[in-house]
Amino acid sequence: MPLLSISDLHVAYGKVEAVRGISLALEQGQIVTVIGPNGAGKTTLLAAAMGLLPSRGNMHFDGQDLHDLDVEARVEHGFCLVPERRELFADLSVEDNLLLGAYARRRDRSAVRQSLNQVYARFPRLQERRRQTANTLSGGERQMLALGRALMAKPRLLLLDEPSLGLAPLIVREIFHIIASLRELGVSILLVEQNARAALETADFGYVLETGEMVHSGPAATLMHDPKLIATYLGGH
Repeated sequence: MPLLSISDLHVAYGKVEAVRGISLALEQGQIVTVIGPNGAGKTTLLAAAMGLLPSRGNMHFDGQDLHDLDVEARVEHGFCLVPERRELFADLSVEDNLLLGAYARRRDRSAVRQSLNQVYARFPRLQERRRQTANTLSGGERQMLALGRALMAKPRLLLLDEPSLGLAPLIVREIFHIIASLRELGVSILLVEQNARAALETADFGYVLETGEMVHSGPAATLMHDPKLIATYLGGH
């Protein structure tokens, strides 16, 4: 049984249907990416999975019907969304931002401290800057902080929305290396990303979303060699 399964999902903004009848599945410990152009419905898909938008269709997480769970309950079940704009608390320190990620676990101070040490081990630059406010960080460091804050919640499923947005190519490679390394923690990842090459190089399986509909899917390594995808998304001929 997949950890996350979505079938015949529809999401509308008023009378405009942004996502139409899409289906996908994600196994435990797997990285699945959804690629496609701007406006395809990728962020809408993540918002619906998180419970931030009303939707029609079937969504199950570890056998549980997600329509029975509100956003808070999905968080308790192990969902964690890292949004496109990261949504950090700019005037708080790096460490306070991280600790807010463990808010639901705050009573177990020993476990929270252990998680904090693990995040610092994975992101040494965050430890170096732990007393700085978030608004003093570079773009790459802010993305690391957003990922670190999410990991403080001990997620089972991480929803990542455009983690490479606005970052220099060298930093993009570093961020995707970090994302790939999260497999070691057993974290499953649903990755929405416009940088198709970086996403497919990192993921196990991929879906292509265009104008609200899934038009292609397959193992990421196979999609990397698909002539149509090469011409359309991977900058080849």
